[in-house]
Amino acid sequence: MPDYHGGCHCGAVRITVRRDAPVDSLTDCNCSVCRKKGILHLAVPEADLTIDRGEQALTLYQWRSHTAKHWFCRHCGIHVFNRPRMHPERYSVNARCLDEFDAIMPNVTLVPFDGQNHPKDRQG
Repeated sequence: MPDYHGGCHCGAVRITVRRDAPVDSLTDCNCSVCRKKGILHLAVPEADLTIDRGEQALTLYQWRSHTAKHWFCRHCGIHVFNRPRMHPERYSVNARCLDEFDAIMPNVTLVPFDGQNHPKDRQG
């Protein structure tokens, strides 16, 4: 299967995502961060995401529990990927950052995720 390539708007950050199969679904989370950033999530195992260029250009954003980690380009502000708190063993790539985004979208199912009512927010 082909690799997918992408990055931020200014080009400082470039990534490669390895896949065993073509992208067929993306997660559309309605939490405040994802909704405001317009992120469509592509979950990948940690070993399948490579930062090809610009690791030093990435800035980390965390809030509330400081469990989820969101990386964005410090130059152009584009959210490239994050490590979700529900699945810290993988990354969630912002599919809108992929060079192949327009080509994969006609074949993708959007899977809603109710991040506004996140299960970990309900734990005591």
